[in-house]
Amino acid sequence: MKAVYIFSGLGADHRAFQFIDFSGFDITFIRWVEPAGKESIESYSRRLTEQIESTRPILIGLSFGGLIAIEVAKFIDTEKIILISSAKTWRGIPFFYRFPGRLKFHKILPARLLRKRNIFSNWFFGIKGARERELLSEILADTEPAFLKWAIDKIVTWRNTQVPENLRHIHGTADRILPVRYVEADIKVAGGGHFMIADKAKELSDLIRHEIGN
Repeated sequence: MKAVYIFSGLGADHRAFQFIDFSGFDITFIRWVEPAGKESIESYSRRLTEQIESTRPILIGLSFGGLIAIEVAKFIDTEKIILISSAKTWRGIPFFYRFPGRLKFHKILPARLLRKRNIFSNWFFGIKGARERELLSEILADTEPAFLKWAIDKIVTWRNTQVPENLRHIHGTADRILPVRYVEADIKVAGGGHFMIADKAKELSDLIRHEIGN
């Protein structure tokens, strides 16, 4: 049975994948831990490897979790890395995030504004149904403010240029948070938004199972 370790999105946990069929695989959801002050993304990712016990596992990273999966893969040998709604290098992070990041605008954003679902977050995440709205509300509300601000800083200042050869990238064509034109996806999901892991769960399940199995 293949060992699969999953890195959920920013502040999210296993709930983001609750509609995905992982039957037949040995699944472990990596737990986010508290960053140590201004800890680098490299140091943080190295600490997360303590939760990985299998040899040459498959890593799955959703959104921010994809960035972390790539960083983790620099410290351990992996069979495959699967990114969903994420970015492979710093070039996949749009300039309209990176430029304010250089100016440190994100440092003054109140975390409480980012943890509350509203009409704007629904639009950005591509939320379409009541089930997805409820799930997003729960995830945002449960995100630790300190972790949220730390993670946003790591996203807008990420400088990775290395793309693992064993990486596969699944991305939605309607992703408004990380527009597909900025990434080089291996598989494009028609009409998929940033939260397609929930509202296109059947299609994503089939794609993920195929990638794990190959």
